[in-house]
Amino acid sequence: MQKYSVNQHLIETILAWVNSGEIAIPEIQRPFVWDSSKVRDLMDSLYQGYPVGYVIAWRNPNVRLKDGSLSEGKKVLIDGQQRVTALTAAILGQYIINKTYQQVKIKIAFNPIEERFEVQNPAILKDKTWLHDISEAINGDLFEIADNYFELNTDVDKKHVRNAFSNLINIPKKQIGLIELSPDLDIETVTEIFIRINSKGVVLSQADFAMSKIAADTENGGNELRKTIDYFCHLAIAPDFYKHIVDNDKEFAKTDFFQKMQWLKTENEDLYDPDYNDLIRVTFTSQFNRGRLSDLVSLLSGRNFETRTYEAEIAQQSFATLKNGVTNFINETNFKRFLMIVKSAGFISPKLIRSQNAINFAYIVYLKLKDLGVSSIDIESYARRWLVYSILTGRYSGSPESAFDFDIKQISHKPFNEILNEREEAELSEAFWNASLPQSLDTSVASSPYFHVFLASQVKANDKGFLSKDVLVSDLISLRGDIHHLFPKGYLKKNGLDRSKYNQIANYVYMQSEINIKVGNKPPKDYFDLLKTQMTENNRQVSGISTEQELLDNLKLNCVPTELMEMTIDDYQDFLALRRKLMANKMRDYYFGL
Repeated sequence: MQKYSVNQHLIETILAWVNSGEIAIPEIQRPFVWDSSKVRDLMDSLYQGYPVGYVIAWRNPNVRLKDGSLSEGKKVLIDGQQRVTALTAAILGQYIINKTYQQVKIKIAFNPIEERFEVQNPAILKDKTWLHDISEAINGDLFEIADNYFELNTDVDKKHVRNAFSNLINIPKKQIGLIELSPDLDIETVTEIFIRINSKGVVLSQADFAMSKIAADTENGGNELRKTIDYFCHLAIAPDFYKHIVDNDKEFAKTDFFQKMQWLKTENEDLYDPDYNDLIRVTFTSQFNRGRLSDLVSLLSGRNFETRTYEAEIAQQSFATLKNGVTNFINETNFKRFLMIVKSAGFISPKLIRSQNAINFAYIVYLKLKDLGVSSIDIESYARRWLVYSILTGRYSGSPESAFDFDIKQISHKPFNEILNEREEAELSEAFWNASLPQSLDTSVASSPYFHVFLASQVKANDKGFLSKDVLVSDLISLRGDIHHLFPKGYLKKNGLDRSKYNQIANYVYMQSEINIKVGNKPPKDYFDLLKTQMTENNRQVSGISTEQELLDNLKLNCVPTELMEMTIDDYQDFLALRRKLMANKMRDYYFGL
C-alpha cells in the first residue's frame, strides 16, 4: 500500500493553502525558533534556484457528519513548520510568534545590484541601494518599485537591476516538495516515517501530534485549547509572561481559560513545572481512562474504534472531554492541593523528584479519585503512597504508556485501596525491604530515586542534619545545603579507594558546611573523639550537640550505626552494609506511615 504521495507545488500554492486553512499550521505548535539569518538564507536558496527540501503533511481522515455527508480532511503540517512559517513571514510579511511568544515581523532586505539578501537593520534602512522589505516588493507593483529605485539610484545598470527584480518576484513561483501522508496511517507509522525522513533526528512525540491535532481543529475550538495548554506551561515557569499575553493576545485574554490560569501570575513554586507533554498526558489519562496518546489523536479525529470509521460527533465529544480535563488540570485548587500532598510526603524540592512520569501519574490519581468522589483524606494518603510506590519500583521508567494504560484501567474498575494493597503485597514485600532495597542502595549515583525517597522520609520526620542541634534536613535541602561523606572523601582517597567506592549513597548525609569543615578528612573514630571531648569540656567547637543522648538521637535520625564512632578504614564495607539496612528500615516505616 502506498503510504504517501509526493508532489511538487508552487510556493504560492502552499501559501494560499495556509491562508485558506487547507493546510493547518498548528498556530503555536512550536514557536518559530529559526533566527532571522536562517530566513535570509532560505530566501537566497530560493532566489538561486537551490532545492529547499520537503514539507510533510498528514491529511486528516474524511469525517462523517450528522447528515451523513463526508467532510474533506485538512492537511496538518507535521514537518517543515519552520520553513513554511519563514515563507509566510518573508514573502507575505505576516507576523510570527517567536521563542518568547512575542508577535514579531521578520523583514528581509534585498540588494539588486549585488543580488544579496540581508536581515533588515538600521544601516540598510539608511541605504538607498537596498529594497528594505522584500514582501512589499513581491506583493507590490513591480513597475512602481523599479521606477522609485531608479529615481534614487540613477547610475545603476538598469538591465541588471530589472533582471534581479524579476528573479525576486518570481520566488513564489519556485517549487517546494510536499509529502502527503495517507489519512489511514496510524500515528506509530507516521512517527516512523517522520524520523526516517527527518535526518536531523528531531523526534516528534505523540504529544506533538496531539497538539497539532488540537490546534488544527478550529471547529471545536482547538486553537484556543492549544493556546491554553501552551500558555499554562509557559506561565508555570515564567509568571511575568502573564503581562505579555494581556498585551499581545487580547483575544485569548478575554477567554474563560485565561481567567482560570490567572493565579499563575504570582506563583513562583517550581516543584512541578509541567510541559505540554505532561499536561496532555495527565489530562488524557484521567479523562479518557486510556494511557496511549495515539488513542487521543484517533478520538480527536472522530474515530469509532468499533466500526473503524470517523464521525464528527465522536470528535466533538472527545474535544469536550479534553477541555474538561484541561480545566481540571489548570484549576488552582486542584493544582495547589496536589502540590501540598507531594510536599506532605517530604518531596519539598524539585531536585528530589527525578521521575516526571511518577509525579504525572500521582496527579492523575488525585484527579481521577476526586472525580470518583473518594474522600479528600483518602485521596491525600493514596496519592502520596502511589507517588512513593512508583518511585521505589521504577513503575514508569521503562515504557510509561503501557503502565499508564494498565493502571488507569484498573483504577476505573476497582476500589483504589484494593489495587494498592495488591501492589504492596506483590512488589513491596518483606523481601523488598530487607534484601532488594538495601541492594539498590549499593550505588554511587547521588540522583538515585532510592536516595531521594530516603531524604523525603527525613524531611517528613522533621529530622535534623547530621550532627546538627537545630538545623533540619529540610532546611539543608531547600537552602542548597551540601551532601557530605560520613567516611570523609579525602580519608578514603588517601587509603586508595576510587570514586565509585567513596561516593556511596550509604556514605552520604546532609551536614552543615561548617560542621563538615571541622570534621575535615579525619577517620570517623577521630572526629567522634573530638566531639566527645567537646561534650565533656562543653566548648562546642564541632557541633551544638552537648550530651551523649543528643548524639545518639542524631545518629538514629540519620540512620548512622553507632558503631561508626569506633570505625577506621578497615570497617568501611561493614559500615556501608549496616547503614543500608537502617536506611531501608526507615523508608519502610515512612512508606507505611503515608
